Amino acid sequence: MKTFSLALAATLALATAPVALAEGLDDPDLVKQGAYVARTGDCVACHTSLHGRAFAGGLKISTPVGTIYSTNITPDPQTGIGTYSLEDFTRAIRAGIRKDGATLYPAMPYPSFAHMSDSDIRALYAYFMHGVAPVNQPDHPVDISWPMSMRWPLAVWRMVYAPKPGPFVPTPGEDAVAARGEYLVTAPGHCGACHTPRGMGMQEKSLAATDASYLSGGAPIDNWVAPSLRNDPVQGLGTWSEDDIALFLKTGRTDHAAVFGGMGDVVAWSTQHLTDEDLHAIAHYLKTAPGVPASGHYTYDPSTAQTLASTAPSNSSGAGIYVAQCAICHQNDGSGVARMFPPLAGNPVLQTQNPASIVNVVVHGGVLPPTNWAPSAVAMPGYQHALTPEQVAMVVDYVRHAWGNSAAGTVSTGDIRRFASVTPSESTAGWNTASNGWGFLHPQPYGEGWTFSPETHTGADEAQ
Repeated sequence: MKTFSLALAATLALATAPVALAEGLDDPDLVKQGAYVARTGDCVACHTSLHGRAFAGGLKISTPVGTIYSTNITPDPQTGIGTYSLEDFTRAIRAGIRKDGATLYPAMPYPSFAHMSDSDIRALYAYFMHGVAPVNQPDHPVDISWPMSMRWPLAVWRMVYAPKPGPFVPTPGEDAVAARGEYLVTAPGHCGACHTPRGMGMQEKSLAATDASYLSGGAPIDNWVAPSLRNDPVQGLGTWSEDDIALFLKTGRTDHAAVFGGMGDVVAWSTQHLTDEDLHAIAHYLKTAPGVPASGHYTYDPSTAQTLASTAPSNSSGAGIYVAQCAICHQNDGSGVARMFPPLAGNPVLQTQNPASIVNVVVHGGVLPPTNWAPSAVAMPGYQHALTPEQVAMVVDYVRHAWGNSAAGTVSTGDIRRFASVTPSESTAGWNTASNGWGFLHPQPYGEGWTFSPETHTGADEAQ
């Protein structure tokens, strides 16, 4: 009898466990917590189309094999996730498996979300079910040709490359602030999805900072290169302080940097809403992560400013074009204007091997988005119609090697002409490496340089 009673009690406990987990999901404090978790994961930027309804999906995501679109994650029961239970939701977030058992495309960063905490996922579920307005909007079908459109290989990809879902385990020996920062960066923040290079299977080469490739810089995303977040003094954050990083994530600008491209979406839609404590935790983690080999050493060269001071404006040389078109904002000494026009001297973006970002901003222009803490928007015009491809190549090459900058390779007129033929809404992600060492020219069927490239909201619509 005693055995039967224990068994009955255990059965009842198991039967009521899901009910207990589901109770209180409409609690306002839990929904508010979930809204914050959603900000840490920047769910809204990816699951909202340009000029679309929040979380209703439809954002175009380019891949080397075709185009996919983000899905509707509002609680609409017909077209969204309204019929998902907490268990269904948890499995999708952590394991990348839909309610119907199909595997999600890994553009959904479930390899990072695999280690999100139970409390964060429960709060996130409460927010989506009780804090997000349902939108009846069917998902946009993928635009991938057969046989690449078959979904069963995604299950194989998941089994090969995705980590086993489980609790987050901080790096041994790090303090509590760094551990919180590591959790935010590696789990909900999924920073590695953009800033870590991908391998032959489109998998992130590493998911932890113990590997030097983690956060070492990714492929072009919507024609913007995600730079290194490691402590490399030339191409990474080696010269940044923790306060610099926290301020950048909060406002999108510091005295020596300004956000652009896809990172503008991250700041405007996500990190500006985080607490100061969490921003400093992220910064502390990035600055205390294991060191990586330096890509070189930067020393400012004042001779460039002296040369530019005596150079007449012209369209016949890189220096002349710079004086005519660029110096008024970025200055002869390359220092820019603090928190408005970023400095070019020693700028990591100019010294990365792949110059896609600087070419893109010169050709198509760029926008420094407004935030709650820095409400002014600053725009740089594109010079596609003001300068010829030859002139763009000259000025880009000039700034990449001026003031002591030591970028690898050169930029040719042919490179600019091919790039200028790509509109800002088309992605060069997954294109092969050119002979001069930078990658976005020739389409390839597979290989390094693959990435998922979502459309950029910054400059196209306002943050929600």
